[in-house]
Amino acid sequence: MVSKNWNQADDERSFEPYPSNGICAKLGDKWTAQVIWHLSRASGRRLRFSALKSGIDGITQRMLTLTLRNLERDGLVIRHYFPEVPPRVEYELTDMGTELLRAMERVNAWIWDNLPRIEESRRNYDQADR
Repeated sequence: MVSKNWNQADDERSFEPYPSNGICAKLGDKWTAQVIWHLSRASGRRLRFSALKSGIDGITQRMLTLTLRNLERDGLVIRHYFPEVPPRVEYELTDMGTELLRAMERVNAWIWDNLPRIEESRRNYDQADR
């Protein structure tokens, strides 16, 4: 296991992604952020599978299942199973999942703060003779 002290007193730390663990790739996929966001907005902090599926436009049952399994495996989501007829399954963010959401909110704020500059850069790039 790789451990890095991010509470260093000096400002010499740098961003160094650790892609081989799959976390960075997972955060950049199409569905992870949406599932985490929907779970964070749930009343009572839990959502049934069907509520997640209907709330996330375009996600298939298979992709939602895979995304939830991966989030559960990483400790970001808890799966609650109720042996009723029919069986009921609910999902909830863990404390670590909530911490991840806060980090994602900071990135999202940066995007909104810089979106006009990003769009201008894209226009300039697209209009340039290449």
